[in-house]
Amino acid sequence: MQELKDRIAKEGRVLPGHIIKVDGFLNHRIDTTLMSHIADEFGRLFNMDEVSVILTAEASGIALSAVVAQRFGKPMIFAKKAKSDNIEGGLYRSDIYSYTYKKKVTLLVAKDWLSADDKVLIIDDFMANGEAMRGLIDIVNAAGATLVGIGCAVEKGFQGGGDRLRAAGLNLKSLAIIESAEPGKIVFREDQ
Repeated sequence: MQELKDRIAKEGRVLPGHIIKVDGFLNHRIDTTLMSHIADEFGRLFNMDEVSVILTAEASGIALSAVVAQRFGKPMIFAKKAKSDNIEGGLYRSDIYSYTYKKKVTLLVAKDWLSADDKVLIIDDFMANGEAMRGLIDIVNAAGATLVGIGCAVEKGFQGGGDRLRAAGLNLKSLAIIESAEPGKIVFREDQ
């Protein structure tokens, strides 16, 4: 998606450790117009008539997933990273390693909100190693639901998470795949 790539090239910053900082428009300060355009692109890439629910992980994926869900009239669920007192009943859970936080976290979804009847589209703002996606896929599988696909705004292609998911036969669509990133120079996969 050219609009997203242009924003990353113009406003994104590369920090030590190959951190791609896009928080000025994607995952801290939100450009809702851009989010709307991203939602439209996911609508072009996935058959939204097949989707019954949008799933994401807490926290930065929530904004994009909510826009996609609203745009297509679908409910949205986010996997929590901590059990709170207001979660009752059984939980689907998956332990993952968070690249962002450099620690193990547990993704949790109440069994009340996801069932074998659901057809799930996972949406997230960013993918590095693919651990959050793996955890969300584990939750979809534990529920006996059907995974329709995975939509990711920005993928760090050089970390291989997306390539591993595609090799496993999953329907992953990333709108901007960053192949390499150095301060002052971000290269997208198709630009090589």
